[in-house]
Amino acid sequence: MNKNELSSAVAEKAGLSKADATAAVEAVLETITQTLKDGGDIRLIGFGTFSVSHRKASKGRNPSTGATIDIAASNQAKFKAGKGLKEALN
Repeated sequence: MNKNELSSAVAEKAGLSKADATAAVEAVLETITQTLKDGGDIRLIGFGTFSVSHRKASKGRNPSTGATIDIAASNQAKFKAGKGLKEALN
């Protein structure tokens, strides 16, 4: 499912216009992004938790040349499924 399909599904389930649902989906995604960017996390009870994990700098190897390369430190978005989501899937 892509973002347009998600907006359509939200519009149908919530009884909103597609424009309103698209604005709502965009607002949720922007809020999650900004909160993670600011170093926070988002906990949706029963659904899951969005958080940021810091990955340290490391050494890697180019598979085609075998040369050693430096991999820069970075922040990675993480999602851990909550109990309700896990139970719904099993």
